[in-house]
Amino acid sequence: MRRTRRSRMRLPVRPSAAALAAGAVLAVLPASPSAPFPTTTPAAATADNTATVFYYTKTKGWDRYNLHYAPDGGSWTKVPGVAMETACTDWVRKTVSLGDAEGLRATFNDGSGTWDNNGGEDYALGTGAITVKDGVIAHSDPCGEDTDPGPTPGEGNRATVYYSTRTLGWTTANLHYQPSGGSWTPVPGVGMRAACAGWWKKDVDLGTATSMRAAFNNGNGVWDNNKGADYTLPAGVTTVADGTVTADADDPCAEEAPDTQAPTVPAGVSAQADGVSVVLTWEPSTDDTGVTKYQVTRSGGTGGEVVSDVGSTVFSDTGLEERTTYTYTVRATDAAGNVSAASAAAIATTGTKPPAPAAGRPLATDPRKDPIYFVLTARFNDGDGSNNRGGSQHGKSGNAANDDPMFRGDFKGLVDKLDYIKGLGFSAVWITPVVLNRSDYDYHGYHGYDFYRVDPRLESSGASYQDLINAAHAKGMKIYQDVVYNHSSRWGAKGLFTPTVYGVRDSQWSWYYDEKQPGFEYDGLTVEPKSGKSYYNGDLWSTAEPSGNTCVNWGEPTGARSPEGYTIYNCQWPSPTSGMFPKALYHNCWIGNWEGEDSRSCWLHEDLADFNTENAQVQNYLIGAYDKYIDMGVDGFRVDTAVHIPRTTWNRRFLPAIQERVARQHGAEAAKNFFVFGEVAAFVNDKWNRGSVNHSAQFYTWKERKEYSADDEKAALEMYEYEQQQGPANQPTSTNAFLAGNSYHAPDHSRFSGMNVIDMRMHMNFGDASNAFHNGKDSDDSYNDATYNVVYVDSHDYGPNKSSERYTGGTDAWAENMSLMWTFRGIPTLYYGSEIEFQKGKKIDCGPTCPLATTGRAYYGDHLAGDVTASDFSAVESATGAVATTLAQPLVKHVQRLNRIRRAVPALQMGQYSTEGITGDMAFKRRYTDGGTDSFALVTVSGGATYTGIPNGTYRDAVTGDTRTVTDGRLTVAAPGKGNLRVYVLNGTGKIGADGPYLK
Repeated sequence: MRRTRRSRMRLPVRPSAAALAAGAVLAVLPASPSAPFPTTTPAAATADNTATVFYYTKTKGWDRYNLHYAPDGGSWTKVPGVAMETACTDWVRKTVSLGDAEGLRATFNDGSGTWDNNGGEDYALGTGAITVKDGVIAHSDPCGEDTDPGPTPGEGNRATVYYSTRTLGWTTANLHYQPSGGSWTPVPGVGMRAACAGWWKKDVDLGTATSMRAAFNNGNGVWDNNKGADYTLPAGVTTVADGTVTADADDPCAEEAPDTQAPTVPAGVSAQADGVSVVLTWEPSTDDTGVTKYQVTRSGGTGGEVVSDVGSTVFSDTGLEERTTYTYTVRATDAAGNVSAASAAAIATTGTKPPAPAAGRPLATDPRKDPIYFVLTARFNDGDGSNNRGGSQHGKSGNAANDDPMFRGDFKGLVDKLDYIKGLGFSAVWITPVVLNRSDYDYHGYHGYDFYRVDPRLESSGASYQDLINAAHAKGMKIYQDVVYNHSSRWGAKGLFTPTVYGVRDSQWSWYYDEKQPGFEYDGLTVEPKSGKSYYNGDLWSTAEPSGNTCVNWGEPTGARSPEGYTIYNCQWPSPTSGMFPKALYHNCWIGNWEGEDSRSCWLHEDLADFNTENAQVQNYLIGAYDKYIDMGVDGFRVDTAVHIPRTTWNRRFLPAIQERVARQHGAEAAKNFFVFGEVAAFVNDKWNRGSVNHSAQFYTWKERKEYSADDEKAALEMYEYEQQQGPANQPTSTNAFLAGNSYHAPDHSRFSGMNVIDMRMHMNFGDASNAFHNGKDSDDSYNDATYNVVYVDSHDYGPNKSSERYTGGTDAWAENMSLMWTFRGIPTLYYGSEIEFQKGKKIDCGPTCPLATTGRAYYGDHLAGDVTASDFSAVESATGAVATTLAQPLVKHVQRLNRIRRAVPALQMGQYSTEGITGDMAFKRRYTDGGTDSFALVTVSGGATYTGIPNGTYRDAVTGDTRTVTDGRLTVAAPGKGNLRVYVLNGTGKIGADGPYLK
């Protein structure tokens, strides 16, 4: 977690027009109902293979509707296509003959140049009755003209079914049913009619039956089948809402007036061009029943008007024409289909198509093969001085006196020194967050402001983020991107919500509040001409109370004074209790108990505005942002502050979204090996964090084991309470990290959540390697698979035992820690500079109260000056200057050889382990078996060991080359000395690498 001390003075920001009501959230439901389905053709499909296409009109308001289509394998109709006819209220339809085709591609238009072409992708439709409603395709007849016309008087028993989709987000609903003793309707069932906001209705003739089995679906493959049991619905009026059946129910729509109130008009619409792309952002609209989506209308260019449906308040329009002016308007749509008036127009003119590097592809190999080197990008190596920025704290911090701007290192500097990292033997690089940050002291990247934009202070011509990814991949190295889902900067998140603070440019505060400059957009890099600042804040404040302000006593003096003696006003800077952040999008409280429920739903620090991650709009914003970086080809995500988001939200929303996007863009193998590892910061030595399972690292590696409410916020509380009651003794366990005797067994990952974790318990105990080893293995049965744990001694936050200094245990202790990390289960990780004990004993971070040069986050580039070329991992072909001196240090030689040994022995990378039959302190055996690979190794660190019950055969030590033949299942190894180790490999090749200061 990141609670860095920073200046208490905060800049002003701007409140939203109002909070956006949470959009409907899709329930977690099985893919299909449990009932056997007939294979008969849906009644709407006729013998001559036709499609009846229904198109929703309420949110379009066109005068005419045309269907422009092409049967699969056939030709398109002549523009504008064929006219559609009125079907029923809010729907038009057209039945077309498809011949032998099994479907069609289609677009819709008003005959005057306005098109709905599914965002440029066209619609892919099948046969039978098909609906297209606000971009969603379903298979049903919305006008009720399918095979079940509904009961008529005298036909027998009748059932009237009302189904609620308020928490599901469905845009249509079908009832699939079977009267008692009868047959099931053909899939997907019969279309239900919209009855009132959030409710769908269907009348069913049961004949002589008195009840029916039923399931519901959205016509597009998402089912509610009562968790596999189907629903039993009696005759009469029945309601089904969130899994609850109410018989003899009142009509839920009887006393509810129709919702005719449209949402508020989207405000603050802004369009920003970047090459041939435009990013459109706007403030959330409000509505009495909730905004479900937005309609973005684009005009300009040769393509005419295009309408796109958007689920968040950010729309990225790509692939546009060069040097072309586009105009955008936005409308809001609510759950009842009411549409707001169009927003004010936003205009953007594209430039030329940049010669951007092609998007990369993840290397998609097992992440356990790749030891990790962790860098603070802005502090590692400076390749381009033109993007250096000191920020508002440059002078106060003391950085100016050292000519050491906080933003100093960059992607160009990292690209230039990839060979240094490869020469150390690392094949994965973990970098700090790349999104545009905004705070007083944000070089580390954890104060995200525009999550859709890479921070320009890190990029250079020819050294974009994409260039870095591609350069690393070309060297066989992975890039792990640090990502933040828990919070934004104090100034909110651009495109989601940014608050406005009170500010007055009087004689006291004019130095602080920059004059507003219309048209200037903050990017952290560009200097605003009038203020002369790259950290300009004129867009953040207002003297006049903004529309929709919720901050109490706007602009009134508080009675307090600043350190300079200036008057302090209400609403002068944001905080969780200021009333500036809408509760729908941000939490409005401080954490009071770090092991309590509030630690997952309140602010960590005044600089970190805590997202309401259980809100669908927030989820969409973050998922959309991180999709961009997945598409660029990153190899994994390190997840910051993962413990401060409920596990249900990770398991329902964020982790599946990551997997789905990687699989879609890069394939199943890439998704399998896309490495997600979370920071679950438990700074205690217990197996379970003070007995709280919800705050323990291993807890996040598991799927849920119980069904909870479809509402994410309710589900989070239900899960928290349930798992706390279960307690540590009733948590799932795993043998995935352990050998069965001497045998490797296929791991069972069926209950794996998708998130691996940093091994906080080993980290806390690395003041002594033996403590780390014994504490680590004590926890391993509670992880889903501890062989994926990320293991480090210290980091940008803490050293062992929650020390606030970089590790200072001494070179011998460092060597011993490394020897353990590189041979024990898990993925060894080294924080930049630890290979030379960089800044040992120095305070890791003190915010702007001291110069960075005096901290553990000091600039490292001076030690990398010169040229370096790596011929392979752990192999430096040539080096000159300071970097050659760096590469000659004893721990560098040590880690190079450790990496060579680990890379040559699969058991040390991916193997399960055991201490059974072994005497010795840090001694264990590991094995990995897969296909033609069978790797078995005996390891002892620093001390001697005796192994009994091991397979007979020839063992060779990878450190010394010593060869032993075992005939009685027993091998004794003498103590190699502190920091040294022995790795006896069954049928191994012998000595790997040359002797060094520790491995000898």
